[in-house]
Amino acid sequence: MRDSFDAVILANGEYPSASTPLHILHSAPYVVCCDGGADRYIELGYTPDAIIGDGDSLSDQNRIRFADIIHYNPDQDTNDQTKAVEFLQEKGVKNIAIVGATGKCEDHTIGNIALLVEYMRMGIDVCSFTDYGVFVPCRNDSSFECQAGQKVSIFNISAKNLSCKGLKYPIYDFTAWWQGTLNRCTGSEFTIHAEGEYIVFINYL
Repeated sequence: MRDSFDAVILANGEYPSASTPLHILHSAPYVVCCDGGADRYIELGYTPDAIIGDGDSLSDQNRIRFADIIHYNPDQDTNDQTKAVEFLQEKGVKNIAIVGATGKCEDHTIGNIALLVEYMRMGIDVCSFTDYGVFVPCRNDSSFECQAGQKVSIFNISAKNLSCKGLKYPIYDFTAWWQGTLNRCTGSEFTIHAEGEYIVFINYL
């Protein structure tokens, strides 16, 4: 899994604490914070390149201090993560990592993960890194580097004719999200064969 991206979105979930998402965030050439997600980032001594959202969760102090990089978007039909993706897309950025999109609110977590497929449909190459692993939206056949024993889960969205190589357990056309969880890599690479869309979650070792 690559660790270099053109931009990183810091969402307003739990601030990352694991080494992988922190490395991706701190080495990013361009950081967009989702509203209140900027508060912790700024508190730790960093300066975002942009802050996106409706301004409802950003501290009053930072709202004033960083007024020149805040891009208000009051649209209530999308969330701040999506607003950040659309902001970067308008700038021509298509290789994006998201961190801090899970935790705090479980409903927001599920929504943020599900939205990865929508971003893929927009032509965005996106991954969402948590403290435990990475979510990758996929379409059709996809291959990933891994290590033997590494945990993998597949969440079917619209895919048919699902099969795999390099995973311990065979896969099929899952009709419920739980059915594709808790698989394991058997070697240094695995491949998902499919026709359609799905999300892969790869746990860190």
